[in-house]
Amino acid sequence: MSERSLIRLCAVENRRRRQPALAPDERRAALIAATIPLLHEHGVEVSTRQIAHAAGVAEGTIFGVFQNKNELVVCSVVQALDPQPTLDALAAIDPAAGLRARLLRAAEIVHARFTENASLMHSARRLIITGESSPEARERMTSTRGELMTAVTAVLEPDAARLRVPPAKAARLLLLYCGANTFGPFGDSEQFSGAELASLLLDGILLDSGEQAKC
Repeated sequence: MSERSLIRLCAVENRRRRQPALAPDERRAALIAATIPLLHEHGVEVSTRQIAHAAGVAEGTIFGVFQNKNELVVCSVVQALDPQPTLDALAAIDPAAGLRARLLRAAEIVHARFTENASLMHSARRLIITGESSPEARERMTSTRGELMTAVTAVLEPDAARLRVPPAKAARLLLLYCGANTFGPFGDSEQFSGAELASLLLDGILLDSGEQAKC
């Protein structure tokens, strides 16, 4: 073993020795916290060895609180995709702001969630929603759609009387566009504009009557 490898091994062992004894729930939470960044970097193919190294524990520690790697990965994906930060950001949009400003901000928040977690959302669909995962994890993931829909609808509801469609339908169109721009074959996440989407939803693509008369 080279001197560099020996130094690295000693450093890992020292980290492990410094780890305090944790209750099972705390150990699970610590392993999930260590796994989430690795999922963003390596995807669901991350190894238990990588997870143990990041958490500063022996690899066998993982199997003391999780039945297998898949259970740890599923729990980590669910935690990483927790919608609460997105829901809080949508709820924080000032209801006194203009409709266009609120719609623009809602679009930016939703699109940021989709783009920042695109790979994990693909994994969630394969592992949890359509896979043979725990019913609890599947229910948690599928309920997120309804929660996002409700939150965006609430942003639009103060101006319901001004809309040609119900706020819920407008919210669905916003979510549909953000999803297609992130995951669809014609999407371009880097060129996304909340102002452009707000204009598309509120103004459409036709010129107004005055502009049409000039054509």
